[in-house]
Amino acid sequence: MDILKRIVDLRKERNWTEYQLAEQSGLTQSTISSWYRKNMLPTIPSLTKLCDAFGITLSQFFLEDECKTTTLNEQQLRLMYYAAKLNSEQYEALLHFLELL
Repeated sequence: MDILKRIVDLRKERNWTEYQLAEQSGLTQSTISSWYRKNMLPTIPSLTKLCDAFGITLSQFFLEDECKTTTLNEQQLRLMYYAAKLNSEQYEALLHFLELL
């Protein structure tokens, strides 16, 4: 698997620039661009940040083409982003609220 190509493909699926990917992932744009300039692979922690930004798991990142992942839209990504910041009590309250809708 070409990991750098996979990152580009996921970024382009979302119509993100490299800068937008950096903002979404919390990585610097220079870090991301250096992977391509130096033909280096991201570290696991960096890859985890990218997957969080893309709204996918590491497992989904490494799925082969025939097992394409379902991509999340911008609203779903925002919901996941904010839900991840909640403590367990707040998260349960959010789930309860959503079940009532």
